[in-house]
Amino acid sequence: MSAKPDVMVVAGILALLYQITPAAVSEGPAGTATRNYVAEDREGRRWFVKAYPRGTDMDAERQALALGEAARAGGVPVPSVRRTVTGEVIASAGGLSVSVTEYVAGAETAEGGLSGGRWDAVGEAVGRLHRALARHPVGPSRPVAAREVCDVARAGRRLDELLAQWAATPPPEGFATWAHRTAKQRLAALPEVAARLEKLPATLTAQIVHGDLASPNLLLRGETVAAVIDFRPPGHRSAAWELGRIVLDPRTVLARPDEWIRGLARAVGAYRAANPELAAEDLLAVPRVAAGYLACSVYPLSEPLDDPASVTPALEAYGRARHEAAGVLWERLEEAEEVLRDVLR
Repeated sequence: MSAKPDVMVVAGILALLYQITPAAVSEGPAGTATRNYVAEDREGRRWFVKAYPRGTDMDAERQALALGEAARAGGVPVPSVRRTVTGEVIASAGGLSVSVTEYVAGAETAEGGLSGGRWDAVGEAVGRLHRALARHPVGPSRPVAAREVCDVARAGRRLDELLAQWAATPPPEGFATWAHRTAKQRLAALPEVAARLEKLPATLTAQIVHGDLASPNLLLRGETVAAVIDFRPPGHRSAAWELGRIVLDPRTVLARPDEWIRGLARAVGAYRAANPELAAEDLLAVPRVAAGYLACSVYPLSEPLDDPASVTPALEAYGRARHEAAGVLWERLEEAEEVLRDVLR
C-alpha cells in the first residue's frame, strides 16, 4: 500500500475509533519495523501514530504499551497512550493496526551522545524506570548468572556458524569483508574476554526492564529526558546491562574519549539516588558488562548473511563504532571501575 492511501486510512481510523478529528496527517520518523505518522487535530494537539506491519504479534505490542504505562505511573516520562472509544490501546481497520500516543515536541533522540547534565538526567530516569518496573506483577527481581548476561559460549557458537557460512560463500567486498575479518578477531579474543568476565560477581540482578533502551528510544530536550519510548513486552534482564547499554552507547564513548568515565560516574550516582534498591555490586559491574556484551554480540556482523537488505551506511558506521568502543571500554575498564568505587562508597 502506498503512503498516500495509508495516510487516508490513518485519518479515518483516528476519526472513527479515537474520536480525533485530524486536520492533517503526515508521515513521521521512520521506525525499525513500523510506519509512523504525526497527526494534528483541529485544536492543534499532535498525536504520534504507529502503524504495525502485517504479521506483528499484536498481543506482545499490547503488553509493551502496558509496560510503558506502568513506567509512566512510576514517574517516568513516557508518552500517554490514547485509547479507542471502546478502551483499546490498539485499533484495526482498513488493513492497518495502529496505536496512538501523545506527540513529544521539541525533542531529539540520544543518538548524538550524552554530555553535560544529560549524564545525570539519563541516570536518574533509568533509575526511576528500574525502581518502578521492579514491582511489576510479571515477577520480582531475581539473581541471574553473570555468564548468562555476557554469554561467551553462545558467542563462540554463533561466530563459528558465521565463519562456516562465509567459508562456503566468501563475503563480497565492503562491509561484509570487514564483518568477516572482525568475526575472526572476535572469536580469537573470546578466551581473554572470558577471563576478564570472571571478575564479575557470580550473579547479577535481573528484573523487568524496558527491553530496548537504545539511543533512538530515549528522547532528550536540552539537558532533560523528554520521553522514554518503544518498550518491549515485560521480561527479566540485567539492570546493569540496560543501564550500561544507554549510558555507554558506542557513539557516546567514541565521541567523548576524555569524558565518558566521569559521565558514567555522574549517571551511576544519579541512578543510585533514584533507585537505591539495586545492589552496589550491580552498579560497579556496569562498564565490565557493557564491554563484555559488546564483545559477545554478533550484531551487526551477522547482518550481511542474515539480512543483507538491512546493511545501510548507517548500520555499517554503527557496527564499526560498536567494535571500536568495545576496545576503548576494555582499555580503560579498571580506571572506570575505580571511579565507580568512589561513587558507590
